[in-house]
Amino acid sequence: MTTENTHNQVSLVEFPANTPEELKATTDFYEAAFSWHFKDWGGVYSDTSDSGVMTGVIATEQGRPAMPMAVIYATDLDEKKEVIRKAGGKILVDTYEFPGGKRFHFMDPAGNELAVWSE
Repeated sequence: MTTENTHNQVSLVEFPANTPEELKATTDFYEAAFSWHFKDWGGVYSDTSDSGVMTGVIATEQGRPAMPMAVIYATDLDEKKEVIRKAGGKILVDTYEFPGGKRFHFMDPAGNELAVWSE
């Protein structure tokens, strides 16, 4: 990993993938949708620090987490929805308002549900 860890702060968000092929599809998706560049660690794990916190995708049984949901910030939600669709993501919950902003939920190629928000 290439970022410095800080005590009591998030240092990694990890997404499960079922196969090495799904791992590749998932990292390709995040590269296309958010311009995150991943480092491959033997075909079963890839990680990046381009996401704001260290983010990994793991495709092994041992250590693979349950489905997490991270929330990603974007300045233009409508534009980001289109980029996500074009990259192979599926919008699950359309944009809605909450105190402090708006957000929508989407699914990546491995079936992980995430959200994107903006003020």
